[in-house]
Amino acid sequence: MSNKNYYAVLMAGGVGSRFWPVSTTNNPKQFHDMLGTGETLIQKTFARLNKFIPTENILILTNERYNDLVLEQLPAVKQEQVVLEPAMRNTAPCILYASLKIQKMNPDAVMIVAPSDHWIEDEAAFEKDVKACFTKCEEEAALCTLGIQPTFPNTGFGYIEFEKAATTSLKPVTQFREKPDLETAKSFLEQGNFLWNAGIFMWSVSTIVTAFKKHQSEQYDLFEKGMSCYNTNEEQAFIAENYPKAENISIDYAILERAETIYTLPATFDWNDLGTWGALYDKLDKDASDNAVVNAGTVLEDAKGNMISAKKGKIVVVDGLEDYIIVDKDDVLLIYPKSKQQDIKSVRNQVSDTFGDQFA
Repeated sequence: MSNKNYYAVLMAGGVGSRFWPVSTTNNPKQFHDMLGTGETLIQKTFARLNKFIPTENILILTNERYNDLVLEQLPAVKQEQVVLEPAMRNTAPCILYASLKIQKMNPDAVMIVAPSDHWIEDEAAFEKDVKACFTKCEEEAALCTLGIQPTFPNTGFGYIEFEKAATTSLKPVTQFREKPDLETAKSFLEQGNFLWNAGIFMWSVSTIVTAFKKHQSEQYDLFEKGMSCYNTNEEQAFIAENYPKAENISIDYAILERAETIYTLPATFDWNDLGTWGALYDKLDKDASDNAVVNAGTVLEDAKGNMISAKKGKIVVVDGLEDYIIVDKDDVLLIYPKSKQQDIKSVRNQVSDTFGDQFA
């Protein structure tokens, strides 16, 4: 059952450069069926939220260049629900902008801010966790985040440290920690009161707007000036002029590391940020030799542990490769060791510099 005070902001502006060559500047990973399920990542995320948040209360935050992709892939969404950034300014300005728009629609709103490209299998558990945070946010002026139980000492995520002695399901946050080196990550896991920061946040609009007013007064003043324009025909002109003036800063630095009342709920669902081909490989079904395949037909000989992606109907023949990423997409064929997957971003830049931006 939907609650009219429930709102969502889907973050859909990233490029996902480590998923090149499928994810490109003009068509990033959130608009692709990365898992071969018949649905793109943004479609799956929208459907997951739409189970308990009214369709008209879901805003899509994205770059201007992806407007048509959003409307094409989410036909239930109206143009006024697509919040367009005219400039890249990190997460704080766009979250403030969306929050003020929602506050003008409904001052009693509670909202979730969620990435559009994550993998969550148990959607019922996800809904239960989000609603628990929403209840907390309706009862007090709290900021909430969903933390992920770490399964290994990952150096690619930020961490949330919570009070070790806390006995409630929602744990008071002690501090947010930057992406650690391996030894630090190991110590986090040993201590037992650290969670991965998945970038999934919940709060009431009044609480988050008040937090900006207190901790980011210049940003607040800049965007508050547009209140009379928001959700009207004048909004676009105001944002085009003022958004580029906003400071480039993340919501973590701007608000979360400074706010007083923050809670984290250790998530009860499986989660994957699908940040790399290796992360996708981990979530896909494998054959007897641990090869994972998306869409393609394959003939495999002496091939083990490979991640293979190509369009439907494409036949991929592999012999003698182990632990490789093999991706065929339009004019680019990538054959790359899984062990070097973090370097794909720089390879993409190299291809762009050598052959032109159309390949990036």
